[in-house]
Amino acid sequence: MNAPESFEPFLLLDGEKKINIVKDTKVPNAAHFTVMKEDHTLGNLIRSQLLKDPQVIFAGYRVPHPLEHKFNVRIQTTPDYSPQEAFTSAITDLLSEISLLEERFKSALKEKKDGLE
Repeated sequence: MNAPESFEPFLLLDGEKKINIVKDTKVPNAAHFTVMKEDHTLGNLIRSQLLKDPQVIFAGYRVPHPLEHKFNVRIQTTPDYSPQEAFTSAITDLLSEISLLEERFKSALKEKKDGLE
C-alpha cells in the first residue's frame, strides 16, 4: 500500500551523479569512489577486478548502511598509476568479460537448440 515501488531506490534523481570521486588527502595515490544506487553485487565485482591489477596496492569496498543503496570503494595505486585509471580499467575489463560470457552463452544455447532439432 504505502511501500515505494521496488525499483525506486535504484533510480537516479535529476542532477544526481552515479559516481562521486574524492581524493584521499592522507594517503598518496588513493581515492574514494561512491557509487550510487548499487549494492554488494557490483561492489564486490569491482573490488575483485581491481585486485587483479598488479598496479593496485589496495582495493576495498563497503556498504555504509543496508538501507542506503550505495557503496564506497577505496583504491590505492602505485605512484605512476592513478586510482581513476585503475577504476576505469577495471570497469572496461569487466564489460569485456561480460560480453565474452554473453557470446559464449548464446553460442552454447544455439548449439543446444540445433542438437534438439
